[in-house]
Amino acid sequence: MARGERRRRAVPAEGVRTVERAARGGPGRRDGRGGGPRSTAGGVALAVVVLSLALGMSGRWVLAWHRARRAVTLHSAPPVLPADSSSPAVAPDLFWGTYRPHVYFGMKTRSPKPLLTGLMWAQQGTTPGTPKLRHTCEQGDGVGPYGWEFHDGLSFGRQHIQDGALKLTTEFVKRPGGQHGGDWSWRVTVEPQASGTSAIPLVSLFFYVVTDSNEVLTPEVGSKGQLKFISGHTSELGDFRFTLLPPTSPGDTAPKYGSYNVFWTSNPGLPLLTEMVKSRLNSWFQHRPPGASPERYLGLPGSLKWEDRGPSGQGQGQFLIQQVTLKVPFSIEFVFESGSAKAGGNQVLPRLAGSLLTHALESHAEAFREHFEKTFQLKEKGLSPGEQALGQAALSSLLGGIGYFYGQGLVLPDMGMEGSEQVDPALFPPLPLFTAVPSRSFFPRGFLWDEGFHQLVVQRWDPSLTREALGHWLGLLNADGWIGREQILGDEARARVPPEFLVQRAVHANPPTLLLPVAHMLEVGDPDDLAFLRKAFPRLHAWFSWLHQSQAGPVPLSYRWRGRDPALPTLLNPKTLPSGLDDYPRASHPSVTERHLDLRCWVALGARVLTQLAEYLGEAEVAAELGPLAASLEAAESLDELHWAPELGVFADFGNHTKAVQLKPRPPQGLVRVVGRPQPRLQYVDALGYVSLFPLLLRLLDPNSSRLGPLLDILADSRHLWSPFGLRSLAASSSFYGQRNSEHDPPYWRGAVWLNVNYLALGALHHYGHLEGPHQARAAKLHSELRANVVGNVWRQYQATGFLWEQYSDRDGRGMGCRPFHGWTSLVLLAMAEDY
Repeated sequence: MARGERRRRAVPAEGVRTVERAARGGPGRRDGRGGGPRSTAGGVALAVVVLSLALGMSGRWVLAWHRARRAVTLHSAPPVLPADSSSPAVAPDLFWGTYRPHVYFGMKTRSPKPLLTGLMWAQQGTTPGTPKLRHTCEQGDGVGPYGWEFHDGLSFGRQHIQDGALKLTTEFVKRPGGQHGGDWSWRVTVEPQASGTSAIPLVSLFFYVVTDSNEVLTPEVGSKGQLKFISGHTSELGDFRFTLLPPTSPGDTAPKYGSYNVFWTSNPGLPLLTEMVKSRLNSWFQHRPPGASPERYLGLPGSLKWEDRGPSGQGQGQFLIQQVTLKVPFSIEFVFESGSAKAGGNQVLPRLAGSLLTHALESHAEAFREHFEKTFQLKEKGLSPGEQALGQAALSSLLGGIGYFYGQGLVLPDMGMEGSEQVDPALFPPLPLFTAVPSRSFFPRGFLWDEGFHQLVVQRWDPSLTREALGHWLGLLNADGWIGREQILGDEARARVPPEFLVQRAVHANPPTLLLPVAHMLEVGDPDDLAFLRKAFPRLHAWFSWLHQSQAGPVPLSYRWRGRDPALPTLLNPKTLPSGLDDYPRASHPSVTERHLDLRCWVALGARVLTQLAEYLGEAEVAAELGPLAASLEAAESLDELHWAPELGVFADFGNHTKAVQLKPRPPQGLVRVVGRPQPRLQYVDALGYVSLFPLLLRLLDPNSSRLGPLLDILADSRHLWSPFGLRSLAASSSFYGQRNSEHDPPYWRGAVWLNVNYLALGALHHYGHLEGPHQARAAKLHSELRANVVGNVWRQYQATGFLWEQYSDRDGRGMGCRPFHGWTSLVLLAMAEDY
């Protein structure tokens, strides 16, 4: 606990003081009849009562303090991954990577105090004043489309970025060797977007290196201001050297004239790098190629004299950036050489640059294509070259979006008492997280329920990456078995999150989708996966047990998502963020009586997977505990009793509900919720949509179930869930369909098509289409039609925009929400491969 202990309110103190006051016999209460003090006997009796109440209060506060402490205490089960699993000694092939998904191009080490590298660029003279400096991926900066054409998740990638009239191609290759993670090289090529364009002004590229502690960088500068190289040394990297090679024309070896500027200072903090460079671009320089007219550009008025930059704070680190300005088109290479990798045996390895780099890039690209077809067989299945390229881009951008984060999350403990005094959030112990991210531009951090879907794709490509990611996520367990649903670790991650969303609540769950890749591991039976699951089992069991117990509902075998929004007068339907389905309509008036269908189905899936895993591992006690629970949760009678709504003809949530709610304008408040008649009462919630399908989506129904037919009916009905672009999240017939949740909160899960749930639906239809039963033929037919709709629309939108999107319109198929969204929308690849 020592690492995570931080100052917080001393919640037990008041209870202790109450006991002390009672023991001292505080001032006597005056009796209304006699006006004098109570008798001795009466005083003793009162003291006993007060002391008992005080002890009870103190006991509750001690319990609350104990809960608060456990919320930020790490789980005691053995870790799945050793503490040094990210080090260059244990995992040299993963030590360096493109683990900064929120920047357009950058690399860093998997380390608590990493060495970071990155790229910025600017088109000079296109606008008055300071040129637009491109660095971090932003929704509204006008850059795009962009994404990885190839990325193998390990040692190679090629990305294309469109920025107005420019096309940038960023490529990297790693070369193993030595004891510190090996060498790597970048190539950045800048060309006109359209051929024959000659009016593009000068372009500046900015290559930078950042240290996060006391390690020193030592630059060597040439006669024209360019860096010959940057040398350095860290305990993890040993001796190393960066070299920025002279620019050339694309595909050529002849040097091309460039103008150089440099800036060297202390590290201002990673979120401030962009603004620091912008503020320093305030001096005019001349670009003077031999035999050509000079052109002005804004450059960094830097110096390589460290004393000119002022004193560096202790442990603050350094920031060194080289600006290269020249005419388009051109290529520039940036090379990192590890001192321990420099010598291969008795032979010095040549620098990974020029034709050697070209050959390495081509070799890796060919290996990627071969491995891709062997794994997903899209060409063999008859998909077009364009669709195959979409599949490659979906996989590559998911892998290129993997990040390595390190830091402390903020946790609000579960005090276990309704209406109890609020406590301050506490800092969780500092931990690493290796994870894919949903969106580089909008969600460049770890999300628990997204990651299970991400790993369904990743594990088909490289199971070792999935083991690494799952091991890190399971390392986040607190003493109770809780994992925060959103992981905001480190300065760069925090800088992208509004303050009100930084705190995670230790009573809030999230769908346990990490069990989906676990189930796939069990099904495939790879020895390395099974060895991993043996180590992971205690933590998986603790996580599932926490979910099952903490989210228990009002009656046996029912479950309720904790953390619904309060019933504010501005909300049409209070949201349920922990469910992952945010504004999907639940009971109109939140209460402890609610029973949530989707959560029960997730727990049923978890009980089934954990039982199978326990049986395989010979964990007889756990199997005996969870087996009956799994059987009870999958029993048709129990599911019907708690969630079948005869009046609706589908499965549904249950709670205090009325559909007579509307948002109506009420000046000056704006839109306000109005509740009409009938008034809310305990009943099934008439919100036909994704939640209604969960017993089907998670394959909990017997193929002969009488409930399977009605679910297929609503799934296939265009008045309800079916659209030409995929299954809509809420029925078009619902009164909540397409409705805002507040004046400033547009619909999210109220009609749009989402790829993760459509993938679950495709998997379920494929499953029932291969099992004998009265609905086999219909399920198979619906699978084929839904797959064509989903894949066809994603492909058309990708052709039109160059992006995968967060969601798609059920009305015209257009991409909506944030982009690029290379998280679970990459499941389109598995849909194309018919791999469920």
